[in-house]
Amino acid sequence: MSVSSSDQAALSEQLLQLLRSKLGNQIVSSSVELGDAIVWIKRSEMLNFFQILKLDTELDFSMLLDTTVVDWLDSRDERFEVVYHLMSLSKKFRLRVKIAVPEEEAHVDSLVLLWPSANFMEREAWDMYGVDFKGHPDLRRILMYDEFEGHPLRKDYPLRGKQPRVPLRHPEVDNTSRHMHREALVNIGGARN
Repeated sequence: MSVSSSDQAALSEQLLQLLRSKLGNQIVSSSVELGDAIVWIKRSEMLNFFQILKLDTELDFSMLLDTTVVDWLDSRDERFEVVYHLMSLSKKFRLRVKIAVPEEEAHVDSLVLLWPSANFMEREAWDMYGVDFKGHPDLRRILMYDEFEGHPLRKDYPLRGKQPRVPLRHPEVDNTSRHMHREALVNIGGARN
């Protein structure tokens, strides 16, 4: 059953009213854009905010859909914006949560303990943008190789930058007919070759 855009906008308004009543002191600002509810929250209180989103039965945000970062280099006071997309399957709520993060303290808390699906999303966001997720159980590169320097989706990443050369991890194998061999064919049902 799909939800029409006007119904989604009404659900989003209902959600924002519910969020303001429960978590109004943690919300910096809120709006509805293209039918989706969007809230900006304080970074210092994010874990409490997300716990309530997941555990409160009136909200029931059981699904973390996406985690990403936006780089606002020189456009805003706080360079990064960490963005979470969540969904409540039982209530049909969709929510976008944004957290402003300064470049000199580029970190937020990890949500892996609340939503295990955050594991790979946070690793990707760290790998591409360099925003640290404190408390993540295994924060290491996921798309780039270990020796890669920098974070390629940052707007100040050099377009023509050179990465350090690394030795092959698995030296190439000779791939000539001289080195190939074929296992003996299997006889099925007693047929002869």
